[in-house]
Amino acid sequence: MMMASLLQSFCWLCLLVQISWVRAMASHVVGYPRIGPKRELKFALESFWDGKSNAEDLQKVAKDIRSSTWKQMAEAGTKFIPSNTFSYYDQVLDTTAMLGAVPDRYGWSGGEVDFDIYFSMARGNASAPAMEMTKWFDTNYHYIVPELGPEVKFSYASHKAVSEYKEAKELGFETVPVIIGPVSYLLLSKPSKGVEELFSVLSLEVLAELQAAGATWVQFDEPMLVLDLDSYQLKAFSESYSQLEHFSSGLNIIVETYFADIPPEAYKTLTTLKGVSGIGFDLVRGEKTLDTIRRSGFPANKYLFAGVVDGRNIWANDLDASLRTLKTLEGIVGKEKLVVSTSCSLLHTAVDLVNETKLDAEIKSWLAFASQKILEVNFLSKALAGEKDENFLAANRAAQVSRKSSIRVNNMSVKEAASALGASDHRRATSVSSRLGIQQKSLKLPLLPTTTLGSFPQTLDLRRTRREYKANKISEDEYVEAIKEEISKVVKLQEDLGIDVFVHGEPERNDMVEYFGEQLEGFAFTVNGWVQSYGSRCVKPPIIYGDVSRPKPMTVFWSTTAQSMTSRPVKGMLTGPVTILNWSFVRNDQPKHETCYQIALAMKNEVEDLEAAGIQVIQIDEAALREGLPLRKSEQAFYLDWAVHSFRITNCSVKDTTQIHTHMCYSNFNDIIDAIINMDADVISIENSRSNEKLLSVFHKGVKYGAGIGPGVYDIHSPRIPASDEIVERINKMLAVLDKNILWINPDCGLKTRKYSEVVPALTNMVAAAKLLRSQLGR
Repeated sequence: MMMASLLQSFCWLCLLVQISWVRAMASHVVGYPRIGPKRELKFALESFWDGKSNAEDLQKVAKDIRSSTWKQMAEAGTKFIPSNTFSYYDQVLDTTAMLGAVPDRYGWSGGEVDFDIYFSMARGNASAPAMEMTKWFDTNYHYIVPELGPEVKFSYASHKAVSEYKEAKELGFETVPVIIGPVSYLLLSKPSKGVEELFSVLSLEVLAELQAAGATWVQFDEPMLVLDLDSYQLKAFSESYSQLEHFSSGLNIIVETYFADIPPEAYKTLTTLKGVSGIGFDLVRGEKTLDTIRRSGFPANKYLFAGVVDGRNIWANDLDASLRTLKTLEGIVGKEKLVVSTSCSLLHTAVDLVNETKLDAEIKSWLAFASQKILEVNFLSKALAGEKDENFLAANRAAQVSRKSSIRVNNMSVKEAASALGASDHRRATSVSSRLGIQQKSLKLPLLPTTTLGSFPQTLDLRRTRREYKANKISEDEYVEAIKEEISKVVKLQEDLGIDVFVHGEPERNDMVEYFGEQLEGFAFTVNGWVQSYGSRCVKPPIIYGDVSRPKPMTVFWSTTAQSMTSRPVKGMLTGPVTILNWSFVRNDQPKHETCYQIALAMKNEVEDLEAAGIQVIQIDEAALREGLPLRKSEQAFYLDWAVHSFRITNCSVKDTTQIHTHMCYSNFNDIIDAIINMDADVISIENSRSNEKLLSVFHKGVKYGAGIGPGVYDIHSPRIPASDEIVERINKMLAVLDKNILWINPDCGLKTRKYSEVVPALTNMVAAAKLLRSQLGR
């Protein structure tokens, strides 16, 4: 079986000598952010990619980040310190490199996978497109999807895991190497056409290295176990891990699960595995897992790694509540077998609250970033061992009380307005098919209209202008004139290119969520609260701490300024309520859908003001709607109901002549296509090119889509410039399954991260492709 074969590829890990580290109430961290406290890795990567620094410079920055992380955990008293959680781009891509599973198009001839091959897989190069990128479960982190085809011959091609373990050991830190589990790796992969069931076994050269290095524990991350796996998949998982017994002979293996409750059948499968020494559970998002453990019991010969400190949010842990949970578990598994842990890797939270010198003091007291979460884990571990830090606990209790009683959290008028929304489904009065005809005439759109999806490149000069304005180094008048000048350049460029529906380029925006959060009540902001999204791309999620409302218009001035510069329609650009919710650190003291409805009402006010100001096309991005889909099928219908409803609330009152667009990116959309249709948008643009037209398969299966749709024609996350012929070929694939009268031509996503030297030729080729096909189609 393929799953069993891949498991054998990892079997080198299983010849280690067993040494039991665990003592009463040990502490463990699943993983840690790798970007550095102030995005040091981001700047080092981009300098390296731009040819401004060399590989040694990049490696030095990486080594400093790793050593600092290990030192911090060790000083806090962490027993199980993870290694190999650092990555130059993505941990799944690291596993692909370790296995030598490099697609043929990158011209790899064997040997160690170097930076050139590694970054080509991640970003593409002049002759080969990048590998597909998609969301890591229900997070805003993106992973590089492995491609497994018959040409793949697994070989030990990256020594990263071993070399980082040795590096830590030389610094005096004993660590636990962390590897993406073989079963999750396989299930997260994309089989190529003609894939065979069996693959060659990974070379066992690494065994000698690991034995010499002296590692004694290995952590396999198997998050796929929280999904609704069928009986065949669970049987294959059980058989695959059972093979470890042949090689492990007492090896300490941790299987780590996270992001949701583990289903009862998966729990039974996992806890009966003989070759596993410890099992990690997410007890924050997995709210029912504690009941499963109570009901089913836990094997006496295994350690339970209790994930009680939230790795996905930034709120300070309720230590009293966590202690109660841990006491319950202690009664089930015993003190000697219980390890306090994070719910998942801290990769998904900001790095260190110490760097937030401008954050409101009261709100800051309510928070804990990755660095503070390490302290929380170790406080809980020591408290259960009888070494409770009363001062630490008292400060935590005071913060919990402060947050619950603060008048800045609750706004009764906002709560009442949101609670009244259930009385209507907020659907527009006319059908999308009738609206499209009206809009086509009003906007004078050609066949295959072209557009972009919001942002244009953010140059160094533009970023400097925003920084200087925030630092009061330039006046508001100077700032406004500088932004107007940038908008004018973007409008003229689109006119020169021949694009049909313009954008203003968003030069005034730092981030598509933070920009709106800064103008809404109930949000707080950080200076260095960065979180990795992919590669060098980092986002700074706002913090939703209270009820949300809009004090005044947010985008009308800039949208009308751009519209005054051209006769072509310019889109008003908004971020939708679900995306604002999912890309923020959300308050955890009320249901998420209540917060989302509040945001939807605020954005509804903005839509109405844009329409009143004469903006005829309004794009309400819901890039993260699919991302927020619960991992368990039983919870998905409720989420989609309130998420889609929230989107419809924003635009339910506009006229038929006002065209509502939305945009989604880098997720698997085929399983929610009915919900996408139910959004009732006039036009939707969706990432398509990097996933090799996977989106189109749903239309091949007979799904009828009557609204306008723009599957992306080229990947904006790669510096590669697509040829016009390539774009024509991609559009023809779309025309094979979509009516020419509803098809729009656009990139995959916004252009913020690209350079003008890449954007101009790419858009030139995109417009040329659209014009060529219009002539061939007779219009």
